[in-house]
Amino acid sequence: MQRNRLLKSVTVLGVAALLVSACGDSDSGGSSSSGTSVPDVPMATEIGPGEGKINILAWPGYAEDGKAYPKVDWVTPFEDKTGCKANVQVANTSDEMFEKMGTGQFDVVSASGDSSLRMIYAGKVAPVNTDLLTNYADIASFQKDQAWNSVDGQMYGIPHGWGANLLQWRSDKVKPAPDSWGAVFDPNSPYAGKIGAYDSPTYIADAALYLMSTQPDLGIENPYALNQEQFDASIELLKEQKKILGGYWSNYADNQQNFENGTWLLGTSWQIIANLAVADGAPVKVVLPKEGSTGWADTWMVDAKAPNPNCAYEWMNWITNPDIQAQVAEWFGEAPANVTACAETSDAGHCDVFHAEDQAYFEKIWFWTTPQSDCLDGSGSDCLPYADWVQGWNTVKNS
Repeated sequence: MQRNRLLKSVTVLGVAALLVSACGDSDSGGSSSSGTSVPDVPMATEIGPGEGKINILAWPGYAEDGKAYPKVDWVTPFEDKTGCKANVQVANTSDEMFEKMGTGQFDVVSASGDSSLRMIYAGKVAPVNTDLLTNYADIASFQKDQAWNSVDGQMYGIPHGWGANLLQWRSDKVKPAPDSWGAVFDPNSPYAGKIGAYDSPTYIADAALYLMSTQPDLGIENPYALNQEQFDASIELLKEQKKILGGYWSNYADNQQNFENGTWLLGTSWQIIANLAVADGAPVKVVLPKEGSTGWADTWMVDAKAPNPNCAYEWMNWITNPDIQAQVAEWFGEAPANVTACAETSDAGHCDVFHAEDQAYFEKIWFWTTPQSDCLDGSGSDCLPYADWVQGWNTVKNS
């Protein structure tokens, strides 16, 4: 999954007012217990002397060292404090992260839910000793022990930040204001040809989420746990949607531009994209629809063969310090995992806009989680795994 998000700072212009309260609710998950065996990877018992270096694999904007933007640098202070010289490599897809982890090439990765569980079951990452994480107590409890960062109560990382996939529209063209994902799936939409959708196999879950509400007879309980019938229905919905789409996006800038110039009037988006569009004067609004939403939650994880495990733990402690979390959250455009960071943001309203401390909002989101044949909702072993989702998504794109 490609996720080239915000790589410049923005001023949030009262966008909190754009968010409309949504009715309905969904369970965002819980620790995974699929019945699949997890490889026995040793867990650290202490943080020893730093090895003098660390290799970081991260999303763009997560490990800024001042080279691209001189005033944006939380890596150099980390090096000065710990003596761990950082080698940062940016990854643009979750599949890229999956392939590179578990090789001993990297020490830590900022994994999203569509790759983290795959890494755990492939033995690519190590269980994390939360007693060694100095900021773990300040991570909101509702972000811990979730399906994308733990297995049977054992954490495999420390939460970093999160956000929802929202429904966005041009308020000058789309009336009345939408409150349902039906707006982007309606085959008779008056906005056909001007609707944008996210380009990823994980977008199948967005279709499944909508079917949970509109076709309850399908029995979908978790949009990432689909049997063949449920999966086929989701694929068929996406094929029908493709007929009314203006296009797909994976780079945030493309989405922003299409909404600003009026090429798209409706579609999936992120809060930060709405912020940028509003800052540019575009009449854009977003909502968490009544069906709930999918979303992303990132986790710092340690490579199972990390050559510098002590510096890896030093990094996880550094990057979740409240002042550093505040910097990353504002630069990147997300809710910080460490809620004490909310008192450190330069924009006092940042955490309100991104709902950082709002558990009720968090629980309306079905966060990206890697589909498995052993159903994540515990319903059986007849669910389609991620490889089938990739194949299914290709059939949608080629339809």
